Amino acid sequence: MRHALAALILMAAATSVSAAEVIDVGEGEVALNAVLYRPAGSGPFPVVVGMHGCAGMLNSGGQIVRRFADWGELLSKAGIAVLFVDSFTPRGLGSQCSVRERKVRSDHERVADAYLARRWLQSQSWAVKNRVSLVGWANGAAGSLWAVRPRVLPRDGMPDFRSAVAFYPGCRRLSAVAWSARVPTLILAGRADDWTLAATCEQMVAGARGRSAQASIVVYPGAYHEFDRPDYPVRMLTGLANSADGSGRAHVGTNAAARADAIMRVREWLLR
Repeated sequence: MRHALAALILMAAATSVSAAEVIDVGEGEVALNAVLYRPAGSGPFPVVVGMHGCAGMLNSGGQIVRRFADWGELLSKAGIAVLFVDSFTPRGLGSQCSVRERKVRSDHERVADAYLARRWLQSQSWAVKNRVSLVGWANGAAGSLWAVRPRVLPRDGMPDFRSAVAFYPGCRRLSAVAWSARVPTLILAGRADDWTLAATCEQMVAGARGRSAQASIVVYPGAYHEFDRPDYPVRMLTGLANSADGSGRAHVGTNAAARADAIMRVREWLLR
């Protein structure tokens, strides 16, 4: 699958002082592609496992989605290495946003992918082994929240995730199983999101109080799904497998104020 990712290296090199590297993570049936954004220098650096949403990590041209490249550049410039793991392309899958019965599930395969990426990072000399955090978007955010539940504590002898950030996750199923976190977790959501409701995540976080590690949620007024996407005017998507009202329609697009605040909060959260 490396040839499918080759173009993104040229794109990243042209837009950032920190080059993107294509990485093979794992072997055999669990061999995954990943894209690494690493700060200049030899490190060691705090690191992040990045989990893409239901549309996948790559665009139709085989390049890493601009939103993720943007976050890779922003965080690497802040001294944080980011490894974006592709859960779909190596499994022969494209966008899963219109698929109801998904082969790659947020509470199973995506959790395993996050753990695989954590172990790979902890094997690198330039990574701080006890400062690996998890950041996910939408479907990847839900996977991140499943991955930090107390009942799925890893038993591989390596340090656990240090913290997690979840952008606009779908919280309905997580709330139904009385979600809580074993590591500090920050959720960022949009009040106007009509794809994954912020109110459901607020209820989930409130229900976890007293039996969870620190769990915080910030809800941005007027912000839709993908509010952190750079320079993307709000538009409506159709044909989605899931939406808040069941119609398969939902809005996505940039909210400049929410995006700016999220960038500040995420950097502070990961570096604290």
